[in-house]
Amino acid sequence: MALEITDSSFQDTVLKSEKPVLVDFWAVWCGPCRTLGPIIEEVASDFEGKAVVGKVDVDNNQEISMQYGIRNIPTVLIFKNGEVVDKLVGVAPKEVIAEKLSAHL
Repeated sequence: MALEITDSSFQDTVLKSEKPVLVDFWAVWCGPCRTLGPIIEEVASDFEGKAVVGKVDVDNNQEISMQYGIRNIPTVLIFKNGEVVDKLVGVAPKEVIAEKLSAHL
């Protein structure tokens, strides 16, 4: 299951992670985000133990959303060693997301 990442947990969960981290920036009211949600959950299950997969609710965590310039949602950022190494905006198929995350394992 994807972790809930907040402004306060972002540093430890994402930036200090020894594994690659996929972060889905989303909101409850966003239709495309609801479409992407189950895909993110499948990716979280598939990559369990290999990567960290989490979600940031942009309405409740505006500090981190602003810091990374999130203007459109859903936006997926992939972090490695505390740095953004890949980005997807909009809904993407599971295969595309998994391929991008696999490239950073």
